[in-house]
Amino acid sequence: MLGCLLLVVSNGGAVQVSRVTPLDVPGRSSSTPWVAAAGPFVAVAWGASISGKTDVFVAVSRDGGTTFGSPVQVNRVAGEARLGGEMPPRIALVPEGASRVPAIVVVWTARGKNTEIKTARSRDGGRTFGSPVTLQSPGAQGDRGWPAVALDRDGTAHVLWLDHRGLAASTGAGSGHAGHRSGAAHDGVAMAQRSGLYYASANRTSSAERELANGVCYCCKTAMVAASDGAIFGAWRHVYPGNLRDIAFTVSLDGGKSFSTPVRVSQDEWAIEGCPDDGPAMDVDREGTAHVVWPTRIGGANPQGALFYASTRDGRAFTPRIRIPTLGSLKPSHPQIVVNNRGRIVVAWDETVGGQRVASARELRVGAEASFGAVVTLAPEGRALYPVLAAADTGLVAVWATGGAPSRVLARRFELP
Repeated sequence: MLGCLLLVVSNGGAVQVSRVTPLDVPGRSSSTPWVAAAGPFVAVAWGASISGKTDVFVAVSRDGGTTFGSPVQVNRVAGEARLGGEMPPRIALVPEGASRVPAIVVVWTARGKNTEIKTARSRDGGRTFGSPVTLQSPGAQGDRGWPAVALDRDGTAHVLWLDHRGLAASTGAGSGHAGHRSGAAHDGVAMAQRSGLYYASANRTSSAERELANGVCYCCKTAMVAASDGAIFGAWRHVYPGNLRDIAFTVSLDGGKSFSTPVRVSQDEWAIEGCPDDGPAMDVDREGTAHVVWPTRIGGANPQGALFYASTRDGRAFTPRIRIPTLGSLKPSHPQIVVNNRGRIVVAWDETVGGQRVASARELRVGAEASFGAVVTLAPEGRALYPVLAAADTGLVAVWATGGAPSRVLARRFELP
């Protein structure tokens, strides 16, 4: 799995890129990755499937993403994981005591009569994981998923997810998941009021869950980050009057005990009769500024997809949105964002170019006027979708899925010029 460095020129910019490292579980199809980094330590979580059953695996690197160890299974109930491109297992790292090896926290959605949000923690660098903790209330009805996790400086995991128990209760259905996927007859503002944004925290034991908002756009990923000063930021796609599906935001300044009234990041006014399955992503810099990227559609009668960026220091007021230039397709999707230890901002996404799904990344420079670095094609060798990013101290690490049958999860380290 050694990745030798080579020089690639992409749109006029020289970028040092490592060879692709496959993260495979023998005999399985792999997809839905997520990645986190702390110093030279990098951890990737993904789903590996066989015969229609999926488990969550983690592999770690101690050299900044150049090589990875063997995958370790996280979940204890075989085949229980319910994952997707917008609903991958989430992974986060936090330093633990005097050890240079961070604790690893993984959050995933589990199948069952009623779906569950589970989390498990490794305190030995990913060699083993403790018993999973279930975050929603016992017996909570209906469907839930799309979790996000952030670890604060004390190692407490703060988790957001979307929850359909309100729809299940009103219909008497066990799942209620179809409500936001079935088109105009089953969608809209009234239907969205039955879907909620839920929160819980977990360390050695879990805290009581609670609903932070209702009216969420179900099936779009959520985002959560924790700042070094203790602030906890959350973002998701919300359904506003007129069936407008814009990004909402909340902040906690007291360790998750309370959250602010949600605010709208940008009035994009994207009206759609159904969930676009395409939510926001977020990172936070050393000064505590939260950086948000999201997809939307613009253009009135002939709309086209676009990616936008904004930032906030207090979780209440946002900078004007900045459009991120992509490769020109009608629907750039699934954006991700990372801020490295020098404050440089990099955004990744995928889009269809020439009939093939392509994953790309580029730097965003924010100043009096925004400027952009060269587009880096993360996987020039073939199809790539749902890219995710992390900043190690040796450079950026990108991970993506290939799709197809079987799908693979691949990783690559690259450095900005």
